[in-house]
Amino acid sequence: MMEPFSAGRYVCELPYGRNLRPADPQVVLQEQKGTCSTKHALMRRLAIEQNFELSLMLGIYLMTGSNTRGVGEVLARHRLEGLPETHCYLRTGATRIDLTRRGNDRGSHSLSFLHEEEIDPNQITQYKAGVHRNFLEHWIAQSALSGFTLTDIWKIREECIAALSG
Repeated sequence: MMEPFSAGRYVCELPYGRNLRPADPQVVLQEQKGTCSTKHALMRRLAIEQNFELSLMLGIYLMTGSNTRGVGEVLARHRLEGLPETHCYLRTGATRIDLTRRGNDRGSHSLSFLHEEEIDPNQITQYKAGVHRNFLEHWIAQSALSGFTLTDIWKIREECIAALSG
């Protein structure tokens, strides 16, 4: 078994991409790619196995072209400055660890989260989506985004996610 730091470097180097079976604990290793959810859930499972202090966190931040590479054109096309997006990352003590943002990306440590909570690796699918949809419903109502429904915003979000993979 790899040490947590070696495993973290390995997982970080894998490309960003949606997995076919995100609830499968081994999917990142099998498909050699992953999202913030699947990569960090894998590392949290390894940390549990190795008795290593590491929390899996779910955060919601305002995704913009300046803090999330590749989404600016999509948001501009829909005349939006930003969209609330969920992001999973790891935390040990007060330190955030993000294995999906590399190179010039600043990582989750530089994001301002509107909501944060610790989750279990088994909560990266339905639970995470439910939290996100509830947050978006409140955000749409509070922002008075006339003409946008939750379905509209979710479709725009999917376009943004596709831009991340491209």
